[in-house]
Amino acid sequence: MVPDLSRITALTGLLGDPQLAYPTVHVTGTNGKGSTVRMAASLCNAAGISAGTYTSPHLQTVRERLTVAGQYITERQFAVIYDDVAPLADLVDEQARASHGDDADMVTFFELLTAMAFWWFADAPVDVGIIEVGMGGKWDATNVVRGDVAVLAPIDIDHRELGSTPAEVAVEKSGIIKAGSRVVSAAQPDDVAAVIDRAIDEVGATIWREGSDFAVVDHQVAVGGQLLTLRVGDRIIDDIVVPLYGGHQRSNAALALASFAALTESSFASMDDDVIRHGFAAVTVPGRLEVIHRDPTIIIDGAHNPHGARAAAAALDASFGFRDLILVVACLDDKDIDGIVSAYQPLASHVIAAAAPSERGASAQVMYDAALAVWGNTGVVIEQAADIKQACDMAQAVARPGDGILVTGSLYSAGAARDLYLPLVVSADDDAVIWQPDDEDTGDTGDTGDELIQPLPDYITDDELYSEDDA
Repeated sequence: MVPDLSRITALTGLLGDPQLAYPTVHVTGTNGKGSTVRMAASLCNAAGISAGTYTSPHLQTVRERLTVAGQYITERQFAVIYDDVAPLADLVDEQARASHGDDADMVTFFELLTAMAFWWFADAPVDVGIIEVGMGGKWDATNVVRGDVAVLAPIDIDHRELGSTPAEVAVEKSGIIKAGSRVVSAAQPDDVAAVIDRAIDEVGATIWREGSDFAVVDHQVAVGGQLLTLRVGDRIIDDIVVPLYGGHQRSNAALALASFAALTESSFASMDDDVIRHGFAAVTVPGRLEVIHRDPTIIIDGAHNPHGARAAAAALDASFGFRDLILVVACLDDKDIDGIVSAYQPLASHVIAAAAPSERGASAQVMYDAALAVWGNTGVVIEQAADIKQACDMAQAVARPGDGILVTGSLYSAGAARDLYLPLVVSADDDAVIWQPDDEDTGDTGDTGDELIQPLPDYITDDELYSEDDA
């Protein structure tokens, strides 16, 4: 990673700057970016606005990173777009070598993929691009977009290259704020909010803040997720089904709705509540407290920093009634492993330390030592596994009725577990037709999605809800 936009600027310039052909919602933050992108896109698609999304990293296939109208780019489409863009990337590299010799910085994997996304979206064409920052903001390859709406999810410490305090990280992340843009910010610590305010003042942007301009008004735990009441400005929408777990996803939902309102502006005021309900009910976010297996229940979560791990732990505690939790944990070596592991200290009854499937993965021994520092002398069993498969096999072998298994520590680890239980299936017909919202039958079916998730009656206990017989 090189903090320089010259290569992506040159590459997109050779393509004719496709990223400027459509309005964009640009999303940064430390945690919640991917979930917010997916929710905002689902709202757009429900409203008949064709949304292209670009997210990172991926769990099982790089094609996950590029979607239009909720559909992954096909293998054939990916190859065609690559063949269009790669020769121009080579040209940028040649020009760099001609100017700077062998020390020149070459187009990176992420820059090439980013250009491919921009090119595909312009070719589709999409009505809006919803773009997740890869890392930071100011120097991220995605920061050549228009940025009509700049979204700031909660900001905390993550990548060491971005700073050692939340305020330092906020300097980099607030770099996505463009002149005249509409900024939508999650609740932030005071020092982070001050950094964002300075960035807004410098370019003349406007801001909506969580708490004052939009908020979660009410929430209930529900089967398969939660039922929310959200507010944007003076408008309150109730009975919103969100098939995701945790308080952090409630805040992400409010952030996504506010972002959608900022994008659609005056159209939002006249939009039917059921459009919003349909959009949220259709949301899927793989790898974020996702149940991938039953009997025993196996959940994956890609939390890879202490802030995300604490949110995941709190959501597990509030939404699931496991007798015992078996924790399978595998992190990357450059992360705050101690902080991630310790977030699950109150919940885990059995810990299996494993190596993440990446060259950057911490060894099983490093993970075991971190677990030992947290649970040593507490009676919690700590074991070591060579990889995620062995760890999952070990976890299933000791799981009893009513127990749960959580695989976490990294998106790489979550993806490896997903490969085991929900392997990716590629259709033999790779010429998939992407559904366009304009083709939708606009007849009213009367279906509001309410039947998908219902509030839990107060008399249902955790044991009744998560019994051995649940499928």
